[in-house]
Amino acid sequence: MSRVDELSCEFVITIPNKLAAGTLYVSMEYATVVHRCCCGCGNEVVTPLSPTDWKLTYDGEGISLHPSIGNWSFKCRSHYWIRGNAVQWAGPMSDVQVKMVRQHDVETKAAHFDEDTSAKMDMDARSHSKRTPLSLKLVRSILKWFRKL
Repeated sequence: MSRVDELSCEFVITIPNKLAAGTLYVSMEYATVVHRCCCGCGNEVVTPLSPTDWKLTYDGEGISLHPSIGNWSFKCRSHYWIRGNAVQWAGPMSDVQVKMVRQHDVETKAAHFDEDTSAKMDMDARSHSKRTPLSLKLVRSILKWFRKL
């Protein structure tokens, strides 16, 4: 396979088993975008859509994803932006830079879920006892685990 600089977009309910190179498969039902790595290595790239992962913009013609796609777990280590179906290549990142990006992602998720957890704790404290619900304890345990990564 060869490098891809322009993508087509296909809106689907479920992601097909066989992915065509150069196609972004968008499942709004499952809040996921999937494509083959644009460098041509053939790896499947999954970008979940959420407040702490990727955001999708569709202007009626083209798809943009934010932030960039950093395939640092792949042998190719490709890094690019998808803007209006066009692939804009980014420069390589060092292991230290990748580690910093991953740490930022963990902190962003923790901050997002801490806000939700704080709101739930306030509501629980007002409407029930001051006892910590089991689900909240589980969320806190998971967040501690993420922070250790």
